[in-house]
Amino acid sequence: MSSGRPRSRQPDEQLVEALVPTPLPVAVPEPAPLPTLPTPAAPSGDGRLLFDVARPDAAGRVTARALLRALGWTPGLTLHVDVVTGAILITPAAEGAHAVGTREELPLPAAARHLCGIAPGQPVLLAALPRQNRIVHPSNTTAAVLADLHARILGEPS
Repeated sequence: MSSGRPRSRQPDEQLVEALVPTPLPVAVPEPAPLPTLPTPAAPSGDGRLLFDVARPDAAGRVTARALLRALGWTPGLTLHVDVVTGAILITPAAEGAHAVGTREELPLPAAARHLCGIAPGQPVLLAALPRQNRIVHPSNTTAAVLADLHARILGEPS
């Protein structure tokens, strides 16, 4: 049977180096070039559309310092405020009933907020064409426009 001496156990299979091929060098593919993006436009008063987002306080004022500075509107500038197609239109007017506040805020009168469905703390989109009109869009209007755009992009009925 056994000679009493334990046999050393060797693995059943072994690699024979002569039979294992050397891997071929693999060429690393060149990365695809990145797309060229247009140069970002610097905000200026040359007719480009400017944006800001703000939340009206309890009195209906929205702070929009960067936008007002880009427009050249200073505290005390008199304004005319009107509601047009579910948005608030704000324009400078010598005989305006409202004015840019001392803290560089725009007034959103209660009647205009009510007609547009703007509640205190609800975000509004401020859009300005520097040489034309300034418009405050309530979030429900902005959401409806974006939902329609996304539906068209995705090919879904709106």
